[in-house]
Amino acid sequence: MMLKTHCTRTLAISLLAAALLTAGSALAEAATIVALGASNTYGKGVARNEAYPAQLQAILKARGKPARVVNAGINGDTTEGMLQRLDRAVPNGTSLVILQPGGNDRRKGSPDRSGEIQSRLASRGIPVVVMGNEMLSGLPHQPDGMHLTPEGYHMLAEAIAARVQAAMGR
Repeated sequence: MMLKTHCTRTLAISLLAAALLTAGSALAEAATIVALGASNTYGKGVARNEAYPAQLQAILKARGKPARVVNAGINGDTTEGMLQRLDRAVPNGTSLVILQPGGNDRRKGSPDRSGEIQSRLASRGIPVVVMGNEMLSGLPHQPDGMHLTPEGYHMLAEAIAARVQAAMGR
């Protein structure tokens, strides 16, 4: 009887260890994507889980593409601000950056630093997908006419998902 109990425990421990290794391996394979931008990246006017980065993460997961999408959007940010916080916002090990410059440079008279952001990321070996403002046109907007509704952010996430997967080679 003691041998049977020992074997059962050993088997249970082995199965648990295998499950933990499998889960750890899946997490290790999950890409880290940083969504860098201003208010339409942040998801101004909607819940955090309704912003496009969270919706993109759910879409990629549903497609069997493990990824963690970090929302590094800040309301009102300019590309100058994004450049200044780039190293903090995009840690080593990041697989991809989605850059959404927004329109704040023009509105605030700030120089466009998108090229410098892309260059610095390229020097670190991090691919960049640029999401221009044209991707926002024709999508459902909030009453302010600038920021998307939850449905609009979902449509944006769907539209960018294929480009993200292609850039990641998945």
